[in-house]
Amino acid sequence: MFSLDNRRLYLCVGMREDMTEFLPAVIKGGVDVVQLREKIVPFADQRDTALLMASICIDLGVPFVVNDDPTLAISVGADGVHVGQDDLTVAAVRELMGPDAIVGLSTHAESEFSEGLATSATYLSAGPIAATPTKPGRDGVGISYAVESTQRSNRPVYVTGGVTAQNVGDYVQAGLRHFVVVRALTEAAKPFNAARELRDRLDEALSAVAV
Repeated sequence: MFSLDNRRLYLCVGMREDMTEFLPAVIKGGVDVVQLREKIVPFADQRDTALLMASICIDLGVPFVVNDDPTLAISVGADGVHVGQDDLTVAAVRELMGPDAIVGLSTHAESEFSEGLATSATYLSAGPIAATPTKPGRDGVGISYAVESTQRSNRPVYVTGGVTAQNVGDYVQAGLRHFVVVRALTEAAKPFNAARELRDRLDEALSAVAV
């Protein structure tokens, strides 16, 4: 079972034609958790991509998670599943995947976070800090919610919403420690370079606060 305590940079990525090149590049650049996130693509269409991603993640020693679907996760040998407030419960996923699986839970409000702490979720996510096109229709919750959630938690809290190399240092200074990244890497012209810059900025900021 992977420990996520010191895994700080979590990539969410959808299906893409260049996955064979893209995913190793960003992992070698510093990503240390990977999620396949597709909300509406059917199981059969996701499976080939998920198998490829699982293989790459195994080879490079990082945990691989799929969004919403424990059946898909089990079928490709993924390490876990991430669920939202309207998906299967953490308990239901845990029953299907077992005690050692990674199970993540999205939260967007203090009440949801409190309820999440009472589950067996491996980690919680908090956000988005700012509105983002990856979560259409959802307003940003602000940084204070994410900081307060991190302070309350006995497990990793991954922050979502527009994390970049330019702002990650400020977020660390504010008290955040684990970060989800999407567009800063998925839209990068040079994914390895983008991941390396983000990771370097993150590590520098963590060193400065003696984490």
